[in-house]
Amino acid sequence: MDIHGEQMDHLKIAFDGLEAGLTRFLEDSRPDWIIYDFAAHWLPPVAAGLGISRAYFLNINAWFLAFFGPADALVSASDDRTKPEDFTVPPKWVKFETKVAYRRYEADWIFMSGPGNKMEISDYYRMGKVIIGCEAIFTRHCSEFEPAWLTLLEELHHRPVVPLGLMPPKVQDHINNDGNHETWTSIKNWLDHQNKGSVVYVALGSEVTPSRDQLVELAHGLELSGVPFFWVLRKVSNSDPIELPSGFEERVSGRGIIWRSWAPQLKLLSHESVGGFLTHCGWSSIVEGLMFGHPLITLPFLVDQGLNSRVVVENQLGREIPRNEQDGSYTRNSVAESVKLVMLDQEGRKFRRELKK
Repeated sequence: MDIHGEQMDHLKIAFDGLEAGLTRFLEDSRPDWIIYDFAAHWLPPVAAGLGISRAYFLNINAWFLAFFGPADALVSASDDRTKPEDFTVPPKWVKFETKVAYRRYEADWIFMSGPGNKMEISDYYRMGKVIIGCEAIFTRHCSEFEPAWLTLLEELHHRPVVPLGLMPPKVQDHINNDGNHETWTSIKNWLDHQNKGSVVYVALGSEVTPSRDQLVELAHGLELSGVPFFWVLRKVSNSDPIELPSGFEERVSGRGIIWRSWAPQLKLLSHESVGGFLTHCGWSSIVEGLMFGHPLITLPFLVDQGLNSRVVVENQLGREIPRNEQDGSYTRNSVAESVKLVMLDQEGRKFRRELKK
């Protein structure tokens, strides 16, 4: 099931309740290695006491973890960055040239996740403890793309960092899968009637629903762009109903599809009529978009997504929709201009050339 971002704290509390049961399991099974993510701050000492080797698995990329610095500072809450503005520039331990940093409107979540938040155990503390207790860090990254961040991780944490690769899904398994056959037939029929590379696929993930104002501006922007689009617009569990501008769906009928349920993303991205991807910049979505050679139009909202977007732009793989630096608002014109730039202008061709390298 989809879990809204505001409900993640409940999931972490439930996860902490597994400590006794998992300890008994490890005592009985005695594996050689255990691989865990950031939530299980209590697991490394349990495993170490049983002589089990330990690896922390970062299921995203290296720059996110590197941005937050040494593990002991995470645990002790001694980071000298004390206000959101401090996170709008690369941290002092990044010695190479980069513009990867948060925007002002993105940085507030850091303080909601850090010391003083409503959780008794902060995400900072959890992340620091699992790093201190591990013998190696595995990450969903590859040495061919932004290798400087991998080197920095090793320097920060004094542990081997193992890039496991981008781990793209097996495309053929998804394309040949006949599940939801009627759904795909309906979608494919519309895509088959569009020109090659003309459609922008729009999907903003399952963890957050943009505000009503954000949805309205996005809808108007897609309409103003004149570009064919396929927009997957799913309501997050327990969120308010989605409201689009009055008459919007009628005005874009034929040129745009608003799909309000699950959609087969890989099949959509693999279709020859799709030529670009407007994405929230979740790491999995970035990998899936790039594996099909699609330039990205980025609209980040949560956690690592802003940093991911900066890396996309820095590597000339796409364009970020301009937003107000303070509150994150954007306009229909900024959406329309970004979509047209990537899908219709010479700039989009430049992105596609970079993707072929």
